[in-house]
Amino acid sequence: MTDTVQLKGAPSPDSTANMGSEHRLKVVIAFGLVYVFWGSTYLFIGMSSAAGIPPFVMCAMRFLIAGPLMLAACAVFGRNIRISRQEAVRLAMIGSLLLVGGNGGLAWAEQYVPTGFAALIIAVTPIWFLVLETFVFRGDRMSRRGLIGLAMGIVGIAILVWPKVAHREALGVMQSVGSISLLFSSMSWAIGSVFSRKWQMKVDPLVATSWEMIFAGLGHVVLVLFTGQIHRASFNQRGVLAVLYLVVFGSWIGYTAYIWLLKHVPTPKVATYAYVNPIVAVLLGWIVLHERFDHFMLAGTIVIVGAVVLVTTAKVHTGKAFEPPGEGLPELESEV
Repeated sequence: MTDTVQLKGAPSPDSTANMGSEHRLKVVIAFGLVYVFWGSTYLFIGMSSAAGIPPFVMCAMRFLIAGPLMLAACAVFGRNIRISRQEAVRLAMIGSLLLVGGNGGLAWAEQYVPTGFAALIIAVTPIWFLVLETFVFRGDRMSRRGLIGLAMGIVGIAILVWPKVAHREALGVMQSVGSISLLFSSMSWAIGSVFSRKWQMKVDPLVATSWEMIFAGLGHVVLVLFTGQIHRASFNQRGVLAVLYLVVFGSWIGYTAYIWLLKHVPTPKVATYAYVNPIVAVLLGWIVLHERFDHFMLAGTIVIVGAVVLVTTAKVHTGKAFEPPGEGLPELESEV
Protein backbone atom coordinates (compact mmCIF):
# COMPACT_ATOMS: atom_id res chain seq x y z
CA MET A 1 0.00 0.00 0.00
CA THR A 2 1.40 3.35 -1.00
CA ASP A 3 0.64 6.73 0.46
CA THR A 4 -0.38 9.58 -1.81
CA VAL A 5 1.35 12.81 -0.93
CA GLN A 6 -0.32 16.06 -1.96
CA LEU A 7 1.71 19.24 -1.96
CA LYS A 8 0.46 21.90 0.39
CA GLY A 9 -1.52 24.51 -1.50
CA ALA A 10 -1.90 22.34 -4.60
CA PRO A 11 -5.47 21.78 -5.78
CA SER A 12 -6.86 18.31 -5.31
CA PRO A 13 -8.02 16.30 -8.35
CA ASP A 14 -11.64 16.71 -7.24
CA SER A 15 -11.34 20.49 -6.92
CA THR A 16 -9.62 20.67 -10.31
CA ALA A 17 -12.46 18.65 -11.87
CA ASN A 18 -15.02 20.93 -10.22
CA MET A 19 -13.27 24.02 -11.52
CA GLY A 20 -13.20 22.48 -14.99
CA SER A 21 -16.92 21.67 -14.94
CA GLU A 22 -17.76 25.14 -13.61
CA HIS A 23 -15.72 26.72 -16.39
CA ARG A 24 -17.44 24.60 -19.04
CA LEU A 25 -20.84 25.62 -17.62
CA LYS A 26 -19.85 29.30 -17.82
CA VAL A 27 -18.75 28.80 -21.44
CA VAL A 28 -22.05 27.11 -22.35
CA ILE A 29 -24.08 29.86 -20.69
CA ALA A 30 -22.01 32.60 -22.35
CA PHE A 31 -22.46 30.99 -25.78
CA GLY A 32 -26.21 30.69 -25.17
CA LEU A 33 -26.47 34.38 -24.25
CA VAL A 34 -24.54 35.44 -27.35
CA TYR A 35 -26.39 33.05 -29.66
CA VAL A 36 -29.91 34.02 -28.53
CA PHE A 37 -29.71 37.69 -27.57
CA TRP A 38 -27.46 38.79 -30.41
CA GLY A 39 -29.66 36.95 -32.87
CA SER A 40 -32.56 39.05 -31.62
CA THR A 41 -30.71 42.36 -31.95
CA TYR A 42 -31.15 42.39 -35.73
CA LEU A 43 -34.92 42.61 -35.21
CA PHE A 44 -34.70 45.39 -32.62
CA ILE A 45 -32.16 47.42 -34.60
CA GLY A 46 -34.59 47.31 -37.52
CA MET A 47 -37.49 48.22 -35.22
CA SER A 48 -35.71 51.30 -33.85
CA SER A 49 -34.89 52.48 -37.36
CA ALA A 50 -38.46 51.90 -38.56
CA ALA A 51 -39.73 53.84 -35.53
CA GLY A 52 -37.81 56.92 -36.64
CA ILE A 53 -34.50 56.73 -34.74
CA PRO A 54 -31.60 57.02 -37.23
CA PRO A 55 -28.88 54.34 -36.86
CA PHE A 56 -26.06 56.49 -35.48
CA VAL A 57 -28.44 58.22 -33.06
CA MET A 58 -29.63 54.80 -31.88
CA CYS A 59 -26.07 53.55 -31.40
CA ALA A 60 -25.03 56.72 -29.56
CA MET A 61 -28.01 56.35 -27.22
CA ARG A 62 -27.41 52.65 -26.74
CA PHE A 63 -23.73 52.83 -25.83
CA LEU A 64 -23.84 56.11 -23.87
CA ILE A 65 -26.55 54.58 -21.69
CA ALA A 66 -25.02 51.12 -21.35
CA GLY A 67 -21.37 52.15 -20.89
CA PRO A 68 -21.58 54.78 -18.12
CA LEU A 69 -24.20 52.83 -16.15
CA MET A 70 -22.10 49.66 -16.26
CA LEU A 71 -18.98 51.61 -15.26
CA ALA A 72 -20.86 53.19 -12.35
CA ALA A 73 -22.03 49.74 -11.22
CA CYS A 74 -18.43 48.50 -11.37
CA ALA A 75 -17.35 51.39 -9.14
CA VAL A 76 -20.16 50.73 -6.66
CA PHE A 77 -19.14 47.07 -6.35
CA GLY A 78 -15.52 48.01 -5.68
CA ARG A 79 -13.92 47.33 -9.06
CA ASN A 80 -11.05 49.58 -10.11
CA ILE A 81 -12.38 51.67 -13.00
CA ARG A 82 -9.19 53.65 -13.65
CA ILE A 83 -7.28 52.94 -16.85
CA SER A 84 -3.91 54.13 -18.12
CA ARG A 85 -3.42 56.18 -21.26
CA GLN A 86 -2.16 53.12 -23.14
CA GLU A 87 -5.16 51.08 -22.02
CA ALA A 88 -7.49 53.92 -23.02
CA VAL A 89 -6.01 53.96 -26.53
CA ARG A 90 -6.39 50.20 -26.88
CA LEU A 91 -9.93 50.11 -25.51
CA ALA A 92 -10.91 53.01 -27.75
CA MET A 93 -9.50 51.15 -30.76
CA ILE A 94 -11.31 47.93 -29.84
CA GLY A 95 -14.56 49.78 -29.16
CA SER A 96 -14.30 51.63 -32.47
CA LEU A 97 -13.64 48.48 -34.49
CA LEU A 98 -16.32 46.40 -32.77
CA LEU A 99 -19.08 48.85 -31.97
CA VAL A 100 -18.62 51.68 -34.49
CA GLY A 101 -17.27 49.91 -37.56
CA GLY A 102 -19.04 46.63 -36.80
CA ASN A 103 -22.27 47.43 -34.97
CA GLY A 104 -22.73 50.95 -36.32
CA GLY A 105 -22.14 49.73 -39.85
CA LEU A 106 -24.76 47.02 -39.38
CA ALA A 107 -27.30 49.53 -38.03
CA TRP A 108 -26.67 51.85 -40.98
CA ALA A 109 -27.03 49.02 -43.52
CA GLU A 110 -30.34 47.85 -42.01
CA GLN A 111 -31.92 51.06 -43.33
CA TYR A 112 -31.71 49.49 -46.77
CA VAL A 113 -31.22 45.74 -46.21
CA PRO A 114 -33.86 43.48 -44.55
CA THR A 115 -32.84 42.30 -41.08
CA GLY A 116 -32.79 38.60 -41.97
CA PHE A 117 -30.71 39.16 -45.10
CA ALA A 118 -28.31 41.38 -43.13
CA ALA A 119 -27.80 38.56 -40.63
CA LEU A 120 -27.01 36.19 -43.50
CA ILE A 121 -24.30 38.51 -44.88
CA ILE A 122 -22.78 39.05 -41.43
CA ALA A 123 -22.46 35.26 -41.22
CA VAL A 124 -19.23 35.54 -43.26
CA THR A 125 -17.53 36.77 -40.06
CA PRO A 126 -16.04 33.33 -39.18
CA ILE A 127 -14.18 33.40 -42.48
CA TRP A 128 -12.56 36.72 -41.53
CA PHE A 129 -11.67 35.22 -38.14
CA LEU A 130 -10.05 32.20 -39.76
CA VAL A 131 -8.04 34.30 -42.23
CA LEU A 132 -6.86 36.74 -39.55
CA GLU A 133 -5.95 34.13 -36.95
CA THR A 134 -4.25 31.73 -39.38
CA PHE A 135 -2.50 33.98 -41.90
CA VAL A 136 -2.16 37.43 -40.28
CA PHE A 137 -1.75 36.98 -36.53
CA ARG A 138 -0.44 33.40 -36.61
CA GLY A 139 -2.63 32.49 -33.67
CA ASP A 140 -5.20 29.72 -33.17
CA ARG A 141 -5.49 27.17 -35.98
CA MET A 142 -8.47 24.89 -36.32
CA SER A 143 -8.14 21.12 -36.72
CA ARG A 144 -9.56 19.30 -39.73
CA ARG A 145 -12.86 18.78 -37.92
CA GLY A 146 -13.10 22.53 -37.25
CA LEU A 147 -12.35 23.37 -40.88
CA ILE A 148 -15.05 20.92 -42.02
CA GLY A 149 -17.43 22.63 -39.60
CA LEU A 150 -16.58 26.04 -41.02
CA ALA A 151 -17.17 24.73 -44.54
CA MET A 152 -20.51 23.26 -43.44
CA GLY A 153 -21.45 26.64 -41.97
CA ILE A 154 -20.76 28.30 -45.31
CA VAL A 155 -22.91 25.67 -47.04
CA GLY A 156 -25.70 26.28 -44.53
CA ILE A 157 -25.60 30.03 -45.17
CA ALA A 158 -25.61 29.37 -48.92
CA ILE A 159 -28.78 27.28 -48.50
CA LEU A 160 -30.43 30.14 -46.61
CA VAL A 161 -29.42 32.67 -49.27
CA TRP A 162 -30.28 30.43 -52.24
CA PRO A 163 -33.96 31.49 -52.62
CA LYS A 164 -32.89 35.09 -53.24
CA VAL A 165 -30.31 33.99 -55.80
CA ALA A 166 -32.62 31.50 -57.52
CA HIS A 167 -35.48 33.99 -57.84
CA ARG A 168 -33.06 36.73 -58.94
CA GLU A 169 -34.53 39.25 -56.53
CA ALA A 170 -33.11 42.54 -57.69
CA LEU A 171 -31.42 44.80 -55.17
CA GLY A 172 -31.61 48.56 -55.51
CA VAL A 173 -28.53 50.77 -55.51
CA MET A 174 -28.65 51.53 -51.79
CA GLN A 175 -29.45 47.89 -50.97
CA SER A 176 -26.35 46.87 -52.90
CA VAL A 177 -24.26 49.52 -51.12
CA GLY A 178 -25.67 48.37 -47.79
CA SER A 179 -24.90 44.74 -48.55
CA ILE A 180 -21.31 45.54 -49.50
CA SER A 181 -20.86 47.72 -46.42
CA LEU A 182 -21.89 44.76 -44.26
CA LEU A 183 -18.84 42.86 -45.52
CA PHE A 184 -16.59 45.65 -44.28
CA SER A 185 -18.52 45.80 -41.01
CA SER A 186 -17.96 42.10 -40.43
CA MET A 187 -14.24 42.52 -41.19
CA SER A 188 -14.02 45.44 -38.74
CA TRP A 189 -15.73 43.30 -36.11
CA ALA A 190 -13.33 40.41 -36.70
CA ILE A 191 -10.24 42.65 -36.41
CA GLY A 192 -11.55 44.21 -33.20
CA SER A 193 -12.30 40.79 -31.76
CA VAL A 194 -8.81 39.51 -32.48
CA PHE A 195 -7.24 42.61 -30.90
CA SER A 196 -9.49 42.18 -27.86
CA ARG A 197 -8.15 38.66 -27.44
CA LYS A 198 -4.49 39.51 -28.10
CA TRP A 199 -4.31 42.63 -25.95
CA GLN A 200 -4.41 41.11 -22.46
CA MET A 201 -4.64 44.20 -20.25
CA LYS A 202 -4.61 44.65 -16.49
CA VAL A 203 -8.20 45.84 -16.61
CA ASP A 204 -11.23 44.12 -15.14
CA PRO A 205 -13.22 42.69 -18.10
CA LEU A 206 -16.45 44.43 -17.08
CA VAL A 207 -14.61 47.72 -16.70
CA ALA A 208 -12.94 47.22 -20.09
CA THR A 209 -16.32 46.51 -21.68
CA SER A 210 -17.78 49.65 -20.11
CA TRP A 211 -15.00 51.86 -21.43
CA GLU A 212 -15.26 50.30 -24.90
CA MET A 213 -18.96 51.19 -25.01
CA ILE A 214 -18.28 54.73 -23.77
CA PHE A 215 -15.64 55.31 -26.45
CA ALA A 216 -17.96 53.81 -29.07
CA GLY A 217 -20.82 56.03 -27.91
CA LEU A 218 -18.61 59.10 -28.29
CA GLY A 219 -17.57 57.89 -31.74
CA HIS A 220 -21.20 57.64 -32.76
CA VAL A 221 -21.87 61.16 -31.42
CA VAL A 222 -19.23 62.40 -33.89
CA LEU A 223 -21.01 60.51 -36.69
CA VAL A 224 -24.38 61.96 -35.62
CA LEU A 225 -23.00 65.49 -35.77
CA PHE A 226 -21.23 64.84 -39.06
CA THR A 227 -24.29 63.33 -40.77
CA GLY A 228 -26.90 65.58 -39.13
CA GLN A 229 -29.05 62.57 -38.21
CA ILE A 230 -30.19 64.20 -34.96
CA HIS A 231 -32.32 66.66 -36.96
CA ARG A 232 -34.47 63.87 -38.41
CA ALA A 233 -34.71 61.74 -35.28
CA SER A 234 -38.17 60.92 -33.99
CA PHE A 235 -38.58 59.40 -30.54
CA ASN A 236 -41.64 57.33 -29.67
CA GLN A 237 -42.42 54.49 -27.30
CA ARG A 238 -41.71 51.72 -29.82
CA GLY A 239 -38.31 53.11 -30.78
CA VAL A 240 -37.22 53.89 -27.22
CA LEU A 241 -38.22 50.41 -26.01
CA ALA A 242 -36.22 48.87 -28.87
CA VAL A 243 -33.15 50.89 -27.82
CA LEU A 244 -33.60 49.87 -24.17
CA TYR A 245 -33.78 46.21 -25.24
CA LEU A 246 -30.49 46.66 -27.12
CA VAL A 247 -28.94 48.29 -24.04
CA VAL A 248 -29.88 45.47 -21.66
CA PHE A 249 -29.77 42.34 -23.81
CA GLY A 250 -27.47 43.40 -26.63
CA SER A 251 -24.87 45.41 -24.69
CA TRP A 252 -24.95 44.52 -20.99
CA ILE A 253 -25.62 40.81 -21.40
CA GLY A 254 -24.66 39.82 -24.95
CA TYR A 255 -21.58 42.00 -25.44
CA THR A 256 -20.20 41.24 -21.97
CA ALA A 257 -20.62 37.49 -22.59
CA TYR A 258 -18.89 37.88 -25.97
CA ILE A 259 -15.86 39.72 -24.50
CA TRP A 260 -15.62 37.06 -21.78
CA LEU A 261 -15.64 34.28 -24.38
CA LEU A 262 -12.84 35.96 -26.33
CA LYS A 263 -10.64 35.72 -23.22
CA HIS A 264 -11.42 32.07 -22.49
CA VAL A 265 -12.31 30.31 -25.76
CA PRO A 266 -10.35 30.11 -29.06
CA THR A 267 -11.49 32.82 -31.46
CA PRO A 268 -12.66 30.49 -34.29
CA LYS A 269 -15.03 28.80 -31.85
CA VAL A 270 -16.38 32.11 -30.58
CA ALA A 271 -17.04 33.07 -34.21
CA THR A 272 -19.72 30.36 -34.48
CA TYR A 273 -22.19 32.95 -33.13
CA ALA A 274 -22.28 34.38 -36.66
CA TYR A 275 -23.70 31.08 -37.93
CA VAL A 276 -26.38 30.83 -35.23
CA ASN A 277 -27.51 34.47 -35.21
CA PRO A 278 -29.08 34.25 -38.72
CA ILE A 279 -31.17 31.29 -37.53
CA VAL A 280 -32.46 33.28 -34.56
CA ALA A 281 -33.04 36.33 -36.77
CA VAL A 282 -34.97 34.30 -39.34
CA LEU A 283 -37.06 32.54 -36.67
CA LEU A 284 -37.93 35.84 -34.99
CA GLY A 285 -38.85 37.30 -38.37
CA TRP A 286 -41.15 34.32 -38.90
CA ILE A 287 -42.73 34.54 -35.43
CA VAL A 288 -42.88 38.30 -34.88
CA LEU A 289 -43.04 39.74 -38.39
CA HIS A 290 -44.75 36.69 -39.98
CA GLU A 291 -42.03 36.37 -42.60
CA ARG A 292 -41.82 33.22 -44.69
CA PHE A 293 -40.11 30.14 -43.22
CA ASP A 294 -39.63 27.58 -46.00
CA HIS A 295 -37.82 24.27 -46.48
CA PHE A 296 -34.63 26.09 -47.50
CA MET A 297 -34.53 27.79 -44.11
CA LEU A 298 -35.19 24.50 -42.33
CA ALA A 299 -32.43 22.69 -44.27
CA GLY A 300 -29.98 25.55 -43.72
CA THR A 301 -30.75 25.56 -40.01
CA ILE A 302 -30.02 21.84 -39.70
CA VAL A 303 -26.71 22.15 -41.56
CA ILE A 304 -25.62 25.16 -39.50
CA VAL A 305 -26.41 23.44 -36.21
CA GLY A 306 -24.23 20.50 -37.33
CA ALA A 307 -21.47 22.94 -38.29
CA VAL A 308 -21.54 24.59 -34.88
CA VAL A 309 -21.28 21.20 -33.16
CA LEU A 310 -18.19 20.33 -35.23
CA VAL A 311 -16.45 23.66 -34.67
CA THR A 312 -17.15 23.91 -30.94
CA THR A 313 -15.90 20.34 -30.32
CA ALA A 314 -12.83 20.60 -32.58
CA LYS A 315 -9.29 20.82 -31.27
CA VAL A 316 -7.46 24.10 -31.72
CA HIS A 317 -3.71 24.31 -32.35
CA THR A 318 -2.23 27.39 -30.72
CA GLY A 319 0.55 29.05 -32.65
CA LYS A 320 2.88 31.89 -31.80
CA ALA A 321 0.48 34.78 -31.73
CA PHE A 322 1.32 38.06 -33.39
CA GLU A 323 1.64 40.89 -30.90
CA PRO A 324 0.30 44.24 -32.13
CA PRO A 325 2.62 47.26 -31.82
CA GLY A 326 3.08 48.37 -28.23
CA GLU A 327 2.26 44.95 -26.80
CA GLY A 328 4.18 44.33 -23.63
CA LEU A 329 1.74 43.95 -20.80
CA PRO A 330 1.76 40.60 -19.01
CA GLU A 331 -1.10 38.26 -19.76
CA LEU A 332 -3.90 38.18 -17.24
CA GLU A 333 -6.62 35.57 -17.18
CA SER A 334 -9.73 37.32 -15.92
CA GLU A 335 -13.05 35.94 -14.81
CA VAL A 336 -16.30 37.85 -15.17
